[in-house]
Amino acid sequence: MKIVSCLARQFLALIGHSAGRRSSPRPRTHGPSCFLAGEQGSALVEIALTLPVFLALITGMGSFAVAFNNQETLTQATGLGAQYLQTLRTSTTNPCADTFTAIKNAAPILNSASIGLTVSVNGTALTGGTTCSGDQSDLTEGAPVTVTTTYPCNLSVYGMKFATSCQLSAQVTEYEY
Repeated sequence: MKIVSCLARQFLALIGHSAGRRSSPRPRTHGPSCFLAGEQGSALVEIALTLPVFLALITGMGSFAVAFNNQETLTQATGLGAQYLQTLRTSTTNPCADTFTAIKNAAPILNSASIGLTVSVNGTALTGGTTCSGDQSDLTEGAPVTVTTTYPCNLSVYGMKFATSCQLSAQVTEYEY
C-alpha cells in the first residue's frame, strides 16, 4: 500500500509538472524513491532463486566425483588383477576366479556383484566370465594376459539421469618378460 501511494504521488506530480502547474524542473517525491523503499526482502528473493541452481550444481559435481572415483578404483583394481594373474599363471586351476578375487580385494568400495570380468590370454578370451575352471592350460609362459572389467555408474542429480547407459570400463594388458 505504501508503494502504491508513493507511485500515485509521483504520477500526480509528473502530470502537474507537464501541465505547467509546477514551476520546478523535476517532480518532488518527499523521501526515498518508491522503488528503493521496498528493498528489504530483495536479498531473500535472490537467494530463493539462486539456491536451487547452486545446490543442483554442487550435487552434480558430487555425483561426477563418485563416478570418477569408481573409475579410478576400477582401473587400479584391474591392473592389480592382471599383475596377480601374470604371477600365478602356472599355479592356478581357475584363473578367472583368482583374478576376480584379487580385483574384489583391491576394490572394496565397489559392489563386487556388479563387476564384469573378461580375461584374454594371447588374444583368446577365456570362457566363463568370473570362473573359468579348466582354462589354465591357455596360460602359457611369455603370452600376454589382458584383463577387462566393467562396472555400471549412476550419473543422476535429484532423480534426473544425465547418462542413460553409463558403463565404466578398464583394460590392462600384462606382458611377461
